[in-house]
Parts: sequence; structure tokens; C-alpha cells
Amino acid sequence: MNLAHILLTALAAFVAYFIFGGVVFMGVPALKREFEKHSALYRPHDDLMKVMPLGMAATFVAILVLVHIYVMIQGHGSVLQRGLIFGGMIGVFFDCVFVVHNHVNLKVSAKLSIQQGVAYFFEWLVVGIVIALVYGNQGT
Repeated sequence: MNLAHILLTALAAFVAYFIFGGVVFMGVPALKREFEKHSALYRPHDDLMKVMPLGMAATFVAILVLVHIYVMIQGHGSVLQRGLIFGGMIGVFFDCVFVVHNHVNLKVSAKLSIQQGVAYFFEWLVVGIVIALVYGNQGT
């Protein structure tokens, strides 16, 4: 297990996460409008920017953990297949423990929860693919 390669993989996946998230959550008007309907639940943009470094640091740590998990459990198949399976599993996990959990605990619409579920699933799918492609066949 090469620490430098793991850090590089985590950095690439972190960048992919924020690029995909920025495009989807800022660039899909229907999703942006649905978020705006719940302004009492979410921080205003200026307040969000104040805590964004904490969120980014936590996201990097989470992705670093995912890279370690990926390295430990690499399965069979092509790198792309492994990335799709790993990213898909993380997407389902995230939707269950974050999106559905928040839908139960917060007063958000079913529409927003569904939109988030789809967006986050594909965001984590992309992260899984990037992890697999960047890490490659290092451990096999």
C-alpha cells in the first residue's frame, strides 16, 4: 500500500466530487429551486462559505477513508467495473444514511429528497470510478 498513491487517489476523487457537485447542485435549475424552497433549513450562502473549509476538510477525510476501504477490498473484474460497483455501493449507503435519514428528520419535500438521492448517488458513483481509475491495479 503506497501512501503517496493513496493520497493522490484521494485528491483526484476529492476534486471529482466537488466538480460533479458544483455542476449538479449549482447547475441544475430544478434542484436549485427545490433547495431554495427550504431556505429555513439551509445556511445562507455567506454563512455557508464561512464553514465551507470545515466541510471540505471532512469530505477529504471521508474520501481518504473510502480509498483505504477500496484498497482493502478490491474485487475481480476490470478497474472500471470495480469502480462502478464500489461507487454504486457507496452511493446507496450515502442515500440511506444521509438522504433518507434527513427526509425523516427534516421538513424537506419528497421531491428534494428524490432529487438529492439521484444526484448524490451519481456523485458517489463518479467518486468510486475515479478512485478505481487513479488507484488502478496497484494492489492486484
